[in-house]
Amino acid sequence: MYHHEYEKRLLKPNNDDHTDSPSPTGLASPAYYSPTKIGNNSFDRFIPTRAGNNWQVSFSMISENSRSGLVTKKTRENGEGSRDGVVYSCLLKNEILGADIEDVKGQCDERRVLSPLSGKNLFRYMTPTKDRTLLNQSLPYSLSPLSAKSQKLLRSPRKATRKISRIPFKVLDAPELQDDFYLNLVDWSSQNVLSVGLGSCVYLWSACTSQVTRLCDLSSDGNTVTSVAWNERGNLVAVGSHLGYIQVWDVAVNKEVAKLEGHNARVGALAWNGEVLSSGSRDRLILQRDVRTPCVVGERRLGAHRQEVCGLKWSPDNQYLASGGNDNRLYVWNLHSLSPVQTYTEHTAAVKAIAWSPHHHGLLASGGGTADRHIRFWNTLTGQPMQSIDTGSQVCNLAWSKHSSELVSTHGYSQNQILVWKYPSLTQVAKLTGHSYRVLYLAMSPDGEAIVTGAGDETLRFWNVFSKARSQKENKSVLNLFTSIR
Repeated sequence: MYHHEYEKRLLKPNNDDHTDSPSPTGLASPAYYSPTKIGNNSFDRFIPTRAGNNWQVSFSMISENSRSGLVTKKTRENGEGSRDGVVYSCLLKNEILGADIEDVKGQCDERRVLSPLSGKNLFRYMTPTKDRTLLNQSLPYSLSPLSAKSQKLLRSPRKATRKISRIPFKVLDAPELQDDFYLNLVDWSSQNVLSVGLGSCVYLWSACTSQVTRLCDLSSDGNTVTSVAWNERGNLVAVGSHLGYIQVWDVAVNKEVAKLEGHNARVGALAWNGEVLSSGSRDRLILQRDVRTPCVVGERRLGAHRQEVCGLKWSPDNQYLASGGNDNRLYVWNLHSLSPVQTYTEHTAAVKAIAWSPHHHGLLASGGGTADRHIRFWNTLTGQPMQSIDTGSQVCNLAWSKHSSELVSTHGYSQNQILVWKYPSLTQVAKLTGHSYRVLYLAMSPDGEAIVTGAGDETLRFWNVFSKARSQKENKSVLNLFTSIR
């Protein structure tokens, strides 16, 4: 009985056919045919029709990620993924939509107007002006399946991209190079000579001849080198010591020309301003002295820091001195006052890394230690903080490129890497690894193209990181605060 009732229900004609009734919206769906009925049987196979599709609309609804899906992860890491995706997108437009794109130039900067709700490119639709097909796009005797426009597109010149080698072009042994965050033991002169403090000695390495000479030895009184710094002309090098005095050497005649006393603890930071040498010490003082007349002209004592002074840098116009200390403070001093004119307290760890921008007047960058890890930017014209970025590692050094708005940072705990950044976007241009200890020391070549890094692994590594050509995309607007005030 149950089986019989089931058969009756199964073979009952379907009178609930809604295929001819209007839809609730009053619109019939154009995308599918209605189910086909033969006799009393109803088939549920829906066959899509694409005859009425608008390819202009369909292509614009495709996400950028889908169009560039053929770009590999490795390609994207090399900085080529975005351009390859644009080329692929342009080829699709040529072949499917009949677009006349012959050059990729300008396509990369195309601005897309997005819907705030759906994220689709709603305002990019257009009605095709000509009915194009693959047949009338191709030449009749062409051996390529692509149209003439697409072939020209693929032959368009590719913009040269700057590639930064991940491998140092030179590595030097540096035995007894100390693994101490608060010291500054490497500097590169304008005469292309590198000075390095190793233990109790200072060595000079000529980048032109690769000749190494020993400049001085402080071991006679049980002293060690804690900092080195070249003057702007490259003829004098200052040597800070663990016992607190500073020697100034004339490298041309290999002779000590001045000995500056006054600190009662190690001198870890040095900075030249013409003939005036500023020194920062573990005794929390900054002393400024004229090396020509140290006994005649009195010293200037700057005493705002509450712990060791580990970073000192003069601004490019030599009007302001920035100092960083183990008290997490960043101070800016002028030439006349004995008190800092600006104080920045946002860092939460020692501030050793300090760099003034040579391109933007008044722009100062600073980096914090292990508990901070941030690179922060300051507008010293107004005293206001600007951008900041968490690098994920202790920031040991900062240096701006001489030719473009980029900077390099070296890091310690825990990744020991070297990073190159674009400013102001703060996008990472390159990541260089190789040191097995904290990258505590950094200096730049006089031509601005290469840097040298030093670490407690007792090696010096030389890298080509910056281009000599000035960037063509630098902002030249007269409304730019930093370019209009000098």
